[in-house]
Amino acid sequence: MDMFSCAWLWMYAGAILMLLELATPGFVMFFFGLSAATVGLCRFAFGGALGATWQIVLFSAFSILYLAVLRRWLKRIFRGDVTTAQTDFNNDYLGRTGRVTEAIAPPLTGRVEIGDAEWTAESDVPLAPGATVKVVSQNNLTMKVEEMK
Repeated sequence: MDMFSCAWLWMYAGAILMLLELATPGFVMFFFGLSAATVGLCRFAFGGALGATWQIVLFSAFSILYLAVLRRWLKRIFRGDVTTAQTDFNNDYLGRTGRVTEAIAPPLTGRVEIGDAEWTAESDVPLAPGATVKVVSQNNLTMKVEEMK
């Protein structure tokens, strides 16, 4: 069997197209490669009875078929289950307690430690370092706190 026969060229083209999928987004080139490989297998099976026109027709038909049927199914398998979380990042720290690390003297801001992070904080009343506070609201990265009694 000649290494450069038409069937082998379809197989090579299929392999190259499938490898090109690694460099392109969208998960499309793979199916053109799969179509080319299928035409190569058909060429092996039917030999010279499959002329150039039929090879192009088969390549087009398999491409459309694979894209329409297999793409959605395989994309779901490769992506896995995707869930969207309804996370409200603006209210993530509401109710959490912390400690004042830098005095808060309204209208100036100070610093508080909540968990293992330090945040800019504001308050309606002056707060000394070491005071235990609770987050009552959040404006971007600034926490509004009040002293816990």
